[in-house]
Amino acid sequence: MGYLLGLTQAFALFLSVTFLTYVLTIVRPYLRQRPDPAGNPAAFEWHLFIPCRDEAAVIGPTLRYLRERFSHVNVWVVDDASDDDTARIVEGIARDDARIHLVTRERPEARTGKGDALNAAYRALDDFLPPDADRTRHVVCVLDADGRPAPNMLSVCAGEKLFADPAIGAVQIDVWMINRDDRTPCPERGRFRNAFGRLLVRMQDLEFRGPISAIQLGRRRSGTVAMGGNGQFTRLSALDKVASGGEGPWGGSLLEDFELGVRLLLAGERNEYTPDTWVEQEGLWSFRRLLTQRTRWGQGTMQCAKYLPEIWRSARFSSLGALEVLYYLSQPWMQLLGTLVYPIPMIYLAGRLIADPAGMSWWLVEGGWILFAVYGTFGILPFLIWGPLYWWRCEPRVGLGRSLLYGVVYAFYIYNFYLTSWRAFWRIIRGRSGWAKTRRNAETHVAGAPVARER
Repeated sequence: MGYLLGLTQAFALFLSVTFLTYVLTIVRPYLRQRPDPAGNPAAFEWHLFIPCRDEAAVIGPTLRYLRERFSHVNVWVVDDASDDDTARIVEGIARDDARIHLVTRERPEARTGKGDALNAAYRALDDFLPPDADRTRHVVCVLDADGRPAPNMLSVCAGEKLFADPAIGAVQIDVWMINRDDRTPCPERGRFRNAFGRLLVRMQDLEFRGPISAIQLGRRRSGTVAMGGNGQFTRLSALDKVASGGEGPWGGSLLEDFELGVRLLLAGERNEYTPDTWVEQEGLWSFRRLLTQRTRWGQGTMQCAKYLPEIWRSARFSSLGALEVLYYLSQPWMQLLGTLVYPIPMIYLAGRLIADPAGMSWWLVEGGWILFAVYGTFGILPFLIWGPLYWWRCEPRVGLGRSLLYGVVYAFYIYNFYLTSWRAFWRIIRGRSGWAKTRRNAETHVAGAPVARER
């Protein structure tokens, strides 16, 4: 038993030190980042892809917002066999605006994943453009149905370090939670539920603008910037490179955004990231809906592990880049392993405490407490720091005191990934790969069930 305890302690410490080192590595570029110069958006033709499945609750206001601020862009809304009024709403707005296009998908081909919906928009755009179109000047942006881009989005993405550089194939922008300051995110619920929902939304905003942004800035150096599902920009000529067999550039994993980024890198394109502009989306106040969303992301990450052999063989990836992708794709699996390993020393010590309370008390006083201090430091510190960094870099109105509280809460919030990794793994074991749509906050139900497709 002593050998097992020592082994598990060493392994747990190794994982913790590795993660702490990684966090310290990404914090430096996050703190040193400075804005890049903007460019001329008129130098490009912009196309917004909005995949929709039962999005009647949000699509109308989104389209009106986009037309007010980006009237010169083409908007391609993909209705993925919605059971609500999504198509009717889009058709009504499109009648008065030739730049809004409705792409309709019908069963049984529909509801097979976000990637397939985006591929339908890609084919519609391909049919729309003349054969002699300069496809390097056409840029596609993927937005969520509730997306609210910043007014400077196109000028920033047209900057000299982004699409003005012909070597750049794709750009990912920052993501914010639009309801981060909403005092009553679930007004029909009680005070406690609203307080919990408020905190959950704030954690998502902190997560995207803090650690996720830092990870992306770190990836600029390793050349492995990842694409996200919202605020994802790709040059049309780059999409053409990865479109395979007439199916389209987006793959079939449940993390089609990250998958696209990997395929672009393998094709020789460069991906970039900028926090100088952003798109706002709805943060989830329901923990159950958050679990649904993160389970899908976790399963998609597990599915993308199939690209690792090709990445390791590819000359397009540096050694640092390949290691970074390996580290990211290993996270769900390491969380599964960590769930089994981390509790062993604590269970053993609890058993000893019950069997020999006097001896264990002496052991703690004589230095055993250091073990708990090390566990606490490595288990909480890498997450705790994001609260003050969020206050300093993103939301100065939060204040230092509240930011420290946010750091503590985030240290516990992040452990939802251990739960979602197990849920994702269980879905894989059961052969379930259907797209489980995350309901909007305004929805009480979603008609219809997800179509499962085995891959």
